[in-house]
Amino acid sequence: MAKLVSRDSRLKRGSEDSRVNRHSKKRSVKKKRELSDSKRLDMFRKQFFQAALPDLPKIKGFHVCWLTTTNPRDPIHGRMRLGYTPIRAHEVLGYQALKLSSGDHAGAIGVNEMVAFKLPLHLYRAYMKEAHHDQPLSEERKLRVAVDMANESLESQGLRRKTRIVEEEGNSELGRARRSPDFAEEIGED
Repeated sequence: MAKLVSRDSRLKRGSEDSRVNRHSKKRSVKKKRELSDSKRLDMFRKQFFQAALPDLPKIKGFHVCWLTTTNPRDPIHGRMRLGYTPIRAHEVLGYQALKLSSGDHAGAIGVNEMVAFKLPLHLYRAYMKEAHHDQPLSEERKLRVAVDMANESLESQGLRRKTRIVEEEGNSELGRARRSPDFAEEIGED
């Protein structure tokens, strides 16, 4: 019964006693524990160095990239229908250590959930032109049509002198045809 009482007495310590760790009473703080900016910068560098995937080898005639097996909105089987093919470890020198030994992509280069893929350069250029030139230009043209229609409406109502649409710098160029950039250069051909 005495032991039970002593346990109860420990449970009923004051709030100050319960928050003090008995080890902290015995040790002395020998140095400042806050990180300096240079140490934080060093941690930042190491974080990205350790988290980065290795650069993939350039393969003539192909665009190479890492694809994830965990994105349900952009599944690998969808990319494969578009022409992407896995890069096999035997195709390139020095990547045998990254060869996947099991799973859907056994034999391919992989790191965790990431798998290396290649896409013929002509398809890569076509996809990039569509996504980063043609579609944005189409949206710009829609904006241009809307502004032109608003100006015509003001003109037809005789309000053009009282009300005007001001186009900021750069907006006057929206929707105008321009040359598409080359999204990929041939590898090894200078």
